[in-house]
Amino acid sequence: MLEHLPAEIRESLKLARKEDQRRRSRLRVHVGDAVYPVLRLWDGGFALDAACDPQLRGVVDIYDGSRHLYRALIVASTEDNAEGEVICEFKLNTAVVDTPPRDFVQAENAPAGLIGKA
Repeated sequence: MLEHLPAEIRESLKLARKEDQRRRSRLRVHVGDAVYPVLRLWDGGFALDAACDPQLRGVVDIYDGSRHLYRALIVASTEDNAEGEVICEFKLNTAVVDTPPRDFVQAENAPAGLIGKA
C-alpha cells in the first residue's frame, strides 16, 4: 500500500513513525554522561536512532525512566540505513536487582523479622 504513495510522503510517514516510537519509549541507554533514547529492545540487543550518531561499544546501562533495568556489554553496533537505526548487539546482558544476592536458601515460611526481648 505504501508503494503507491509519493516518495516524500513515505519519508514523512517514516519520520513520524520514528518520532512516535521515540516519544512513546521510556527506555534510555546511559554511556558515561551521554544518554540515548532506545527505539526497540529485544533479547539479543536494541535499536537506537542513527541521527543521534552513537558510536557505542563496551559497557552500557539501560534504564526505563528512572529504574535501572540492565547492565550490558555491547560488542557490535551496525547502522541499518533503510530504517535509520543503529542496531546494537549484546554479548552480555545482566538484569539489575535492588537486593543483595543471598548465599543461602531461604525457607518459604521464614519470618519477615525477629522481635527481641522487651
